[in-house]
Amino acid sequence: RGMQDVSSDGGVRKEVLHPSSGQAVPPAASVAVKYSGYLEHRDAPFCTNGYSKSPRLMKLGKHITLVGLEIGLLTMKKGEVARFVFTPDYAYGRQGCPPLIPPNAMVMFEVEVLDFLDSDESDTFFELTAEQQDTFPLQKVLKVADTEREFGNYLYRKQHFEGAKDRYKRAFSILHRSPSNEAEQCQINASKLLVLLNLSLTYLKLERPARALIYGKKALEIDQRNTKALFRCGQACLCMTEYEKARDFLVRAQHIQPFNQDINNELKKLASCCKDYMEREKEMCCRMFTPPNSSS
Repeated sequence: RGMQDVSSDGGVRKEVLHPSSGQAVPPAASVAVKYSGYLEHRDAPFCTNGYSKSPRLMKLGKHITLVGLEIGLLTMKKGEVARFVFTPDYAYGRQGCPPLIPPNAMVMFEVEVLDFLDSDESDTFFELTAEQQDTFPLQKVLKVADTEREFGNYLYRKQHFEGAKDRYKRAFSILHRSPSNEAEQCQINASKLLVLLNLSLTYLKLERPARALIYGKKALEIDQRNTKALFRCGQACLCMTEYEKARDFLVRAQHIQPFNQDINNELKKLASCCKDYMEREKEMCCRMFTPPNSSS
């Protein structure tokens, strides 16, 4: 009673619990939502992801099986919380879903839109053949790469580093266009640089410093004075105990940004590691050249 009819036939009704001034959820977006589903006259939800700290992204039209929920989400904005009531035709139908959902059940869902990414154009692009992708204008390709990088950033923030790495690599895979002029080359390089820096950082998080170093060096090929790239390479070399190389990268970064606290802290960490290494080497040498105690 008093709920808004958003399906025009009473099948999906909505009540806004917490309004938002955020962006509206676009069609075919990938959304991260918190939800709880309730049966009539039941206090406990029959399904919920409310205990998850980082709900996964679900693509509209693909991962969401309830028609009513998809219709409802398309009426929401980022940050909004709403309550929906679905008739059986918009929920689990005449058969229900035994044993949890009885036949012809009306259900209520409370939903919060945490975030979304408008991935429709990107998903469509990657469904094309390589030949079809090559016909796309550069600006559209750059937009697709940017969307994939945003996807990676979202997964990185949620500490899903494997998924983030895959998204960054997908973005990088389409940035090998031959530019028609210098301005286009600058645009491609700018997009590549962001992706390479993210790949280097993500491989560090995955404890794969050799790969982090490879992508850090690729970033330096585009901009040899990029502080982040120098810093990532220094971190990677430090992880691999290649102390001289680590010092070279970090000192170059420090010359560009002498007051950068992260760089200075990493140099201190390097000095400590070198000291420990030298002490271990000295102790090993002493053991090698100290004769064993002779028995009387």
